[in-house]
Amino acid sequence: MTRRSEPPSMLSIGFVSLRTKLVLFISLIIIAACCGLSWYFIQQQAETMTKTLIETGTILTKNLAHNSRYAAITEDRLELEQYIAGVMEGEEVVYVVMTGANGTVLARSTKGRVTDREGRARSAETPLYPNEALARTLFHTPALDLIITPFVEHGPIRDETIYDFGMTILRRASQNGPAVPLPFSLEQLESRATQKTADAGSASQVLSVVQVGLTRTKMQQALNTVVGNVVLITVLIILIGIATTIVLADRIITPLKRLASIAKRVSEGDLEATVVPTTRDEVGQLTGLFNRMTLSLKERDEAIRSQVAQLETLNRTGTAIISTLDIDKLLRAVLQLLMENVGYHRMLLMLYDPHRQVAYGARVAGVSEEVERAVRDLEIQIHDDGTIHADLLIRGRGILVMDVEAVADRLYPPLLALARAEGVTCFIAAPLKSSQRMMGFIAADPGQAPCRQSDLELLKTIAAQIAVALDNAEGYHELEELTQSLERRVQERTRELQTANDKLQELDRLKSVFVSIVSHELRTPMTSIKGYIENMLDGLTGNLSERQAYYLGRVKYNVERLTRMINDLLDLSRIEAGRLELVLAPLAVSELVLEIVESLQVISQAKAISLGHVPHDEPMTIHADRDKLHQILTNLIQNAVKFTQQGGQIRIETKPYEGGFVQFCVADTGCGIPLIEQPQIFERFYRGETIQVEQRGAGLGLAITKSLVEMHGGKIWVESRPGQGSRFYFTIPRVTPAD
Repeated sequence: MTRRSEPPSMLSIGFVSLRTKLVLFISLIIIAACCGLSWYFIQQQAETMTKTLIETGTILTKNLAHNSRYAAITEDRLELEQYIAGVMEGEEVVYVVMTGANGTVLARSTKGRVTDREGRARSAETPLYPNEALARTLFHTPALDLIITPFVEHGPIRDETIYDFGMTILRRASQNGPAVPLPFSLEQLESRATQKTADAGSASQVLSVVQVGLTRTKMQQALNTVVGNVVLITVLIILIGIATTIVLADRIITPLKRLASIAKRVSEGDLEATVVPTTRDEVGQLTGLFNRMTLSLKERDEAIRSQVAQLETLNRTGTAIISTLDIDKLLRAVLQLLMENVGYHRMLLMLYDPHRQVAYGARVAGVSEEVERAVRDLEIQIHDDGTIHADLLIRGRGILVMDVEAVADRLYPPLLALARAEGVTCFIAAPLKSSQRMMGFIAADPGQAPCRQSDLELLKTIAAQIAVALDNAEGYHELEELTQSLERRVQERTRELQTANDKLQELDRLKSVFVSIVSHELRTPMTSIKGYIENMLDGLTGNLSERQAYYLGRVKYNVERLTRMINDLLDLSRIEAGRLELVLAPLAVSELVLEIVESLQVISQAKAISLGHVPHDEPMTIHADRDKLHQILTNLIQNAVKFTQQGGQIRIETKPYEGGFVQFCVADTGCGIPLIEQPQIFERFYRGETIQVEQRGAGLGLAITKSLVEMHGGKIWVESRPGQGSRFYFTIPRVTPAD
């Protein structure tokens, strides 16, 4: 198979390996989980330390307020300083202040401000005390509640967060000690102090205020140490997790990469490539399945190669078959082609004559000239006697013979002798059958290789093609003979038709000349006859009896009818000869229709028929020949008068029509036209079967009308129902303002 490879650019664009995706995905999960847990642990530690600092400050402040109550009442400064010194021993305590009732400081102590970045050293020379506003707030809070106020002290070295714990000592004999309070913000304390002051009234007085300040520096140092340790542990866990992920990814991805590499080789046509399983997990199972798939592909590839070779042989055979219609060349070319491409060593092909029941015309390939001469004139009489030849040519069965000697009694003796002489041990044979017609058989010897059923099926397919080719060749020869015969007959018929066509054209020309001459010649005597009749009716020849006047009236009517027929014949002959020309000009539709209606009122009133025009609201102008349009409308109106009963109605309607036309409609209340006759009424010389004899004309009026409408570029049609009247429509081009 031909190897194919994709361009490197197409493979590399946007490619991210599975290993990279797996490592990145798991690493992100590990980093997110470790960072989240570390942050949660640090937050918990910070909250715990803050809670511990507040509890320590609360206890120190309460104990100091409780123990120093008496000393504060007596304002014993020395005893107060001893109490303060005891509280200052606390590591987080940075100052203690006790303020008297009049706002004077009774005693205080401080460790001073921090003197280094880490906050480990302090200087009492730069004291640190709370804002006096905190003490004033406590003086206005007549209660024993504890106030905790955090604030940031801005120092020259670093900023420091201080928690100020403040508590009042009240003059109340029943008060033994405060309950443990909850911390409040400064705004909440002020609101609460105002409320409690209103409740307490003058019954309670503030003796002293105790303020203890605890720094957050030591706690922050401990928290920083915890954060550092947590960060270090988190980084170690993340690195270990990523390393483990990489190792695990390599364990999974490496076999897959090898599998992908082998799959690429297989896709390029290397079906010998295999992968050795290195694990027993799903990847190992996938590797085993891939190896089985590769083996299956290899087997299928071999089968496809074999089928392709057979198809190529069939294709070449088909090409050789259609390349010639000479039977001898066809059979020799096919035998040689099969010898070269299928691998047959010797081949035999014989034709069959079903009428004589004889196999004849043997063609061989792959044998000596002596054998070829021996079988060339060989004929085999075919009978239904159980021989192999009978199975082939009578029953149409394919034959697979594994051992010639086993069927020696069923073979034609001369062919058996030749087969033994050539060393044939096995052979296959197939009938040449086309359209249920047996045309012969073909046999092949694969040489030393054993005969297989697949070889027989291939030979059957080739035999079917050969049979079709033989049938086509015979049919072609028959068709060629028939074609030659038909060509001669067609040439004879063509000459006869040409002669007849020339005669018809001459007759048509003579007919047109005759019609034109006769029509012109008849018009003069008819005019004279009409004039004499009118003179007689007018009394120029004397008085006429009633019967004479009646007969002369009928003669005049028929003369006028004959004159109209002559005029129609003249118009038709001019139209057919192409001598009729239109003189086009703009015409006002309403004026033209009213003029025609007025001119035909006499013939309509003779039958008491109402003839009128239904104009459109919009004035319209058409581009037409005035005389021809007058003739069109006159023909249609006269037909309507002819077929409309006494007292009927005829209306001419006009309106705009699509495509830049004006539509005319001549509608009557006459007898109507049967549906079966409507497609034929515009044909020349057509007269309806339902029309009374005295109403029939020459059948030219509507044909001439149709020709005149089409010469204007319009169309004409009819809508009618028997007993309900008829509506004849036609269209004429309209003159638009743009024209």
